[in-house]
Formats: sequence, C-alpha cells, structure tokens
Amino acid sequence: MTDIVVAAFYHFTRIDDPAALREPLQAQLSAHDLKGTVLLAAEGFNGTLAGSRVGIDFALKALRALPNSLQMEHKESHAETMPFHRLKVRLKKEIVTMKVPGVDPSASVGTYVEPEDWNALIADPETIVIDARNGFEVEIGTFEGAVNPETTSFSDLPLWLETHRTELEDKKVAMFCTGGIRCEKATSYLKERGIDDVFHLKGGILQYLENIPEAESLWHGECFVFDGRVTVKHDLEIGDYQLCHACRSPVSAAERTSANYVAGVSCDRCIDQRTDEQRARYAARRDQMNRAKEKGEVHIGASYQSLKKSTGSDG
Repeated sequence: MTDIVVAAFYHFTRIDDPAALREPLQAQLSAHDLKGTVLLAAEGFNGTLAGSRVGIDFALKALRALPNSLQMEHKESHAETMPFHRLKVRLKKEIVTMKVPGVDPSASVGTYVEPEDWNALIADPETIVIDARNGFEVEIGTFEGAVNPETTSFSDLPLWLETHRTELEDKKVAMFCTGGIRCEKATSYLKERGIDDVFHLKGGILQYLENIPEAESLWHGECFVFDGRVTVKHDLEIGDYQLCHACRSPVSAAERTSANYVAGVSCDRCIDQRTDEQRARYAARRDQMNRAKEKGEVHIGASYQSLKKSTGSDG
C-alpha cells in the first residue's frame, strides 16, 4: 500500500454562491498539501484529490461540510507517485456538462439499483437498458443488451433521449455509466419530462465490477476509467488497454500490433489526423516521460488530468 490516497467524489446539491466557496476551499485544501481538481457549480461539486491519508480525510470532511453534503459518497484508490501537479478549485456552470437548463438531480432523480439487483432488472424484457457513456467507452465494454446512443459527449444524450422518447414511454428505463454522475443527471432529465419508471445503477459500472463475481456478471469487455489505469475488469483488476498519448484514445492489445501503432506517437485512430511534425513532438514527449520515469519523477504528460476525455468527468 502506498502513502498517496486518491479520492474521487461528486455530489449534487444546491449551492447559492459557488464563487464565495472557491477561495476558502482552495486555501483549506492547499494547507493539507492536496493536489487535484474540484469543480464547483450551482448544482454541486465534482472532483478528484490526491494526498496523504490525513489530508484526504480532512478534504472529505470539508466537502461534506458544504451545503446539504453530509451524504456525499466517494471512492478511493492508491497511487505510487503523485498523479497531479497542482491544486485547482474551479467554478463551472455544470459539474457534468449536459447543457440543459433546469435539470436538478438534488430535487428529482431515478431509483437507485444496487449492483446485486441490477442483473434481474436488465434481464426483464420490459426494461430498456441505456448506456449513458460516450461511444468510444461503449466500444470497450458494456452490459448485455444495452442500447448504445453513439454519443461523442454527454451533452449529446438529451437529443437522443428526446428522439427516442416514444420508445421509452410505458417501459422501465435502466441507465448506467462509469461511476454514477452522468446517470444521476440523465435520469433526472427523463423524470422532469414525464418518464417516471427510471432506474440507475448505484455506484456505476465500477461498483458492479467490484461487487459482482465474474461468473454471475452480465458485463462484457472492460470499462474505461479516467485515470492512469485506462481500463479495468472484474474485481477492478487493471485492464489490457493502453492510452495513445497522441489522441488520448484507448488502444487494445490487438490494436497495438498494428503497424500504425507507435507507443506515445500514433495509433490507427489518429495516424491520418496528425502531421509528421506533430508525431515528432509526440516522440520527443514520450522520450522525456521515459527519462522522468527512470529518475523516479512525474512528467506533466503522465498526469491523470491528461487522460480526461470530452465529458470532463469520471462518471
């Protein structure tokens, strides 16, 4: 077990003046040598922090002291080296970007389903199962029978839901995402539009993979995560994908056998989208990262933040 604790968290709650909280929270977290990012918005907060056990415990206490946040849940992992280079407490319009005014998960949200009860729900022929993640995530792994909306960002999902609204009426709608944050907002969106029989997987895919034995699982493939692991499998074992540091796409073991794949430089997805000059810069960055690793240092290109995709969240 390493000394660095990484805590991921989110909580939907009404915050009347997020700007008034930013500087005090920044100062509190800085005093405990914490690094990472916290997003503050009128709808709540979302983030990942890393530091010592004492520092993380202080941060969780401070976050739970925010308005109506005592019930905030979080997930922890551990890192061999500090995954962030600085602390940022940022103001945002939304903690997960849907771009639909008025959606309020703190007021109305779908019914939580424990991982142990999820299989029965999604096996019901009267249930429509929707993967609320982006298309590239779904390609890596998803639940048996799940619908892929083929979105490129979370803000695309409302249009898909409106387009398919008649198919969802009078059905059970079960939604899932990586850690839960996107589903909370998506189920709230549906309920505010009159679709009431809406459910979502509590703790997301990650909690399911941690709780449900592989022999009983209806999950197929791996799950993309927004950190240095890239993907995880059952029991949260680190998966087989690696990240293409040119385009930030996950690359499977089979894809890494392609002639287009050069570690840190290119893959099948970006080989025709980058110039020779860009690939030369990527190769130089890769070499810098390797030298830093040999010295036991953390290069900025290796931070968790560099792995963020278009959702800006790990949910």
